[in-house]
Amino acid sequence: MKNVILILLVAAIGFVGCKKCKGEDPRARVVNNGSQSVSVHIQTSGGNTVNINNIDAGMSSEYQSFAPGAVDYTITVGNGNNSNDYQTSVTMEECFEYDIQIDENNQITSVPTDRNE
Repeated sequence: MKNVILILLVAAIGFVGCKKCKGEDPRARVVNNGSQSVSVHIQTSGGNTVNINNIDAGMSSEYQSFAPGAVDYTITVGNGNNSNDYQTSVTMEECFEYDIQIDENNQITSVPTDRNE
């Protein structure tokens, strides 16, 4: 009986220790399924900024990392006089990655994924 309990305890500790991400900063990328190029300005709660610029229609950017917390996005769809700005706020957590998705109607969503799942 002691051996069974010991095996279960070791297995439980092993499962808890198998997290892929441990305290890593969140990261985001732009997935542009719209009809125009897109740029995103990310303002973090610590005052830092991250810019993901000129993502063409049908393309995705590389991931950019930044500090967790409240984040304000300013998303510019199009260029020059034919551009529109959208703003949204999201709380970003450690060990999550976010897809800032622009759909064919230029509607914007932020889809989080836990990197430990």
